[in-house]
Amino acid sequence: MSALPPGTLQEAALRDEVCRVGASLYARGYVHASAGNISVRLEDGGFLITPTDACLGRLDPAALARVDRDGRQLGGERASKTLALHRRIYAADPEARCVIHTHSTHLVALTLAGAWSAEELLPPLTPYFVMKVGHVPLIPYHRPGDPAVGERVAERIEAMRARGTPIRAVMLERLGPNVWHRDPASAMATLEELEETARLWLLAPSPKPAPLTPEQIAELREHFGAAW
Repeated sequence: MSALPPGTLQEAALRDEVCRVGASLYARGYVHASAGNISVRLEDGGFLITPTDACLGRLDPAALARVDRDGRQLGGERASKTLALHRRIYAADPEARCVIHTHSTHLVALTLAGAWSAEELLPPLTPYFVMKVGHVPLIPYHRPGDPAVGERVAERIEAMRARGTPIRAVMLERLGPNVWHRDPASAMATLEELEETARLWLLAPSPKPAPLTPEQIAELREHFGAAW
C-alpha cells in the first residue's frame, strides 16, 4: 500500500474511528476518568495516539497526537506517555494496526486477587476466549510509562510467535491490558472478550472450573484456526 500524506480522507476516518471506539469504551465502563489510550498505525509509518491525560469518552479527532515513525510529534496535543510501549508492540507485530490500553476493572482485579499462573493471566476457560483472544502473558509490575515494559512486552510477543502461538494481548500487572488487532473495532472486540472472561473467572466459585481439555482446544484449532 502506498504512503499517504497527513490530512487524507483515510487519516480523517481513522481519527473519527478512534474517537468512536473511545466513546464506546467509556460509555460502557471499560475505561474511566483519563485512564486508557488508543493508537493506530498510519500508512506512512507514523501513528495517531490519544493525548496524555485525555478522557476517552470526550476525544476530539483534531486533538489526537500525530507522530512520525520515529516517535517525533508532528501535531495535535501532547502524546500519551505510553507511546513508547505502543511503538514496541507495532514493531514486534507487523500485523498490528491498532493498540488499545485500558484499566478495565475485572482484569486489574484479577492481578490483585491472583492470576492463573505467574506467566499466564487466564486459563483456556471458554471457546470464545481461546478463539478471539488466546494466550495473555502477565507482565510484572512497572510504573506507568516505564520504557522497560516495552522491552518485556516485545520479548513475550516474539517468544509466543516462536512457539507458534502468536498473541494479541498482554496484561500489565496492577495497570491493565494492552490489546492489538488489524483495526480499532477488532481491537475493541478483543478487549471486550478478555474483560468478560476475567469477570467470569472472578465470579466462578471455588474450586475454580477446569480449563478446556487439550482435545477440546485441538477441536477449536481444527474448526476455527484458534492459535492456542
